[in-house]
Amino acid sequence: MSKVYNKVRMANSNLTSAKKAKNDEFYTQFPDIQKEMEAYLEYDPDTFRGKVVYCNCDDPFESNFFRYFVLNFNRLGLKRLITTSYKPSPIANTQLSLIPDVEDKTVEKGRPKPTANKLIINEVSDYNNDGSFSLADIAEQLKANKNNEWTPLAGDGDFRSQECIELLKQSDVVVTNPPFSLFREYVSQLVEHGKKFSIIGNMNAITYKEIFPLIKENKMWLGNGFNAGNAYFATPNVRDFASGVYDEKTGLVKFRNVNWFTNIDHGRRHQPLSLMTMADNQKFNKKVQKSDTAYKKYDNYDAIEVPFTDAIPSDYNGAMGVPISFLDKYNPDQFEILWQASGNSYANMPKDILQSLKFIPNVPGAEGAGQGVGVVGRRKVYSRILIKQKREEK
Repeated sequence: MSKVYNKVRMANSNLTSAKKAKNDEFYTQFPDIQKEMEAYLEYDPDTFRGKVVYCNCDDPFESNFFRYFVLNFNRLGLKRLITTSYKPSPIANTQLSLIPDVEDKTVEKGRPKPTANKLIINEVSDYNNDGSFSLADIAEQLKANKNNEWTPLAGDGDFRSQECIELLKQSDVVVTNPPFSLFREYVSQLVEHGKKFSIIGNMNAITYKEIFPLIKENKMWLGNGFNAGNAYFATPNVRDFASGVYDEKTGLVKFRNVNWFTNIDHGRRHQPLSLMTMADNQKFNKKVQKSDTAYKKYDNYDAIEVPFTDAIPSDYNGAMGVPISFLDKYNPDQFEILWQASGNSYANMPKDILQSLKFIPNVPGAEGAGQGVGVVGRRKVYSRILIKQKREEK
């Protein structure tokens, strides 16, 4: 198991505790990376061909991102692979021994002293001529300094540092697990430099004012995703987790509130969502909500409340408020995203959209409703994405 070298801050109670204890290190699983990248390749086999891939939050000593791309370097047709780290991990050489077999003052306990590293891979091959290609070949090539480069960075390896920005400029695609606490800034940098990317983030990021417009404008979307919506990370810091979160046998921590964010296309994104008629869904909603009335209208929006993605009606042409989880099944050919109905959406919603949705900023008697959040029966609901179905013009 290998570490995505970033200090990740997850937005739930377990990870909040981790943040306070400064024990917020989590390791991305190789199968999760492989599954996501292969989904892009299935849609377009040339996704990475001739490209420079940059993993700018990954210590090559532990990173499964490095491991995936270096082992598949030739199959993917990469031009170059660049990885940079903030500083070495406390778990050294679990994936790959890159240390020269010589006396070196920069080496301590089998690896470099704490410093940020840069690794540039231009070529991979069966360097030791044993008939197969593995990480051992990469180690030998690096030790011999053959067509690849392993050097310390001048600074601390922060993705915002000028030397890392210069490496970013040289790249075509960025793939990594960035610090969740810096997600807004990280994505803004990628967009500013016009990069393709596939990164892991907290689902709550969807509601950020810096992130949501990118999703609405089809400049960013959710990736293929984790198996059954569950993301498993390894952690070197065993502590008390909620029941069912930490598995002592595997050493893995399970989180459901994370996903891949990308601007690389994949087939799942274009699969149409199966819908039912309003009549069928009315029966469904009555059963689930135990209500006599299905599809209640918002008090403050000209839209209906759809509490489950499975309950989106096929024969309704107006605006609908759906759960944020809808984005995992969002097909841009089938639906149009209007905006979001959340606590801070009012301040950021364009005036023409406010007018089209007939938004009412203050609902008399509404309980605890912040500006922008959806209100039904004078009670606020969870954050929603406001959507409409796309209809073919006849």
